[in-house]
Amino acid sequence: MFLAMNGALLILGIGFFLGMRHATDPDHVLAVSTIVSRENSIFRAGWIGVLWGIGHTATILIVGAAILLFGWVIPPRVGLALEFSVALMLILLGVLNLTGAMRWIRHKLSPTHPEQHGPHSHIHFHGTHIHAHPHSHEGHAQHHTNELDPPHWLERPFLRLGWFDSLRPLLVGVVHGLAGSAAVALLVLGTIRNPQWAIFYLLLFGLGTIVGMMLLTLAFAVPYTLAENRFTWMSRTMVTGTGLLSLVFGAAVAYHIGFVDGLFSSHPSWTPH
Repeated sequence: MFLAMNGALLILGIGFFLGMRHATDPDHVLAVSTIVSRENSIFRAGWIGVLWGIGHTATILIVGAAILLFGWVIPPRVGLALEFSVALMLILLGVLNLTGAMRWIRHKLSPTHPEQHGPHSHIHFHGTHIHAHPHSHEGHAQHHTNELDPPHWLERPFLRLGWFDSLRPLLVGVVHGLAGSAAVALLVLGTIRNPQWAIFYLLLFGLGTIVGMMLLTLAFAVPYTLAENRFTWMSRTMVTGTGLLSLVFGAAVAYHIGFVDGLFSSHPSWTPH
């Protein structure tokens, strides 16, 4: 009994570290690096990694648990379509980065300073508080006013990131989770026969993925932040490089899934991986 319990705990521990390693898969790294490349804050980059991991973990848990408990079988065409959606997402992220549309969308959907003429208030964040600065662009004088408490329904990280920058990594993580749920569930099914332990394994795997992606985005944020603060040309090069890599890699994956694996043929061939 004792040996069996130790064996189970060992497998669960391995699941956590496998989740951390899973965060470093090439498609995950490219997607998140493309998003983080325009961030100049290490704090924001870390939260982007956490949100990606939460979206990924939630999907892995829901779909993986359904496969483990109810014996769901994902048809080959559906599995390929889910993986194809990851390729399309990488292409989209690459195009948005290369064209600068990502920044334009962010400013439109999560504006921090709407265009106004004449005296108006400019709102920004210090920690978890909001400061309002009435000022006018026609002069140089500004006046610091009272500190405002943020709305109670807005909490970190959504308060600091804005809803667009929060939902973006969350949805990207969900898409990645949908594409990888079957492979993770089948791996667990072949190792752990007890459904409750298997689901707990999925949870630890997901927590490992969250930690791994957070560390990864923090590591990405350091050179991006230094480049943004000191070398503008280097920052632009990084943004362009990540966008180009995401576009090329996404196109290659899309071609492989669509024509080599046969998503667009009458006999698709799919093996979860």
